[in-house]
Amino acid sequence: MSAESTEHALSEEIEDQDASVNQDASAAKVSAVSRLEEEGDVAADYLEELLDIADIDGDIDIEVRNGRTYISIVADEEAEGLEGLVGEDGEVLEALQELTRLAVLSATENRSRLVLDINGYRQERTGHLQKIAEDAAASVKETGKSVALEPMSAYERKIVHDAIADLGLVSESEGEGAGRHIVVSAD
Repeated sequence: MSAESTEHALSEEIEDQDASVNQDASAAKVSAVSRLEEEGDVAADYLEELLDIADIDGDIDIEVRNGRTYISIVADEEAEGLEGLVGEDGEVLEALQELTRLAVLSATENRSRLVLDINGYRQERTGHLQKIAEDAAASVKETGKSVALEPMSAYERKIVHDAIADLGLVSESEGEGAGRHIVVSAD
């Protein structure tokens, strides 16, 4: 075999390996999306049954984005009962999200990071958390002193950490359990 034909054969082999790697990555991506869609279906079935038992009207929307399943329950303004599923400071919503994650785990044997929202509570809360992050950042920039924020859930802390990073500051989670909170600093 000549050097030229050996080089050509090696080149074809590398192209075949590259194509195989690309197909594997594509298959993994499709598999992850279908797993998230399955999560959404299981969660929607669970929540639909819960709404039926509680005799609460609501439409369930499923969306897969950024490697997570997002479930929203929305209702007409006249519909009653959904506010009770949010609770004070979203406590009931957090509990319901955890129960839904457990239902998904039970059905699929996969841990879920799904996010549940009811009547736009999380979207509204995200705006509030953004404002908290901006106020803390302004205080740190003005005084140079660290600012400790109120305790919040892991999901909410993630939103604040991202907002603080976007504002060019540093944040750390401190504390344990229900007292876990964020401390914002300049360094």
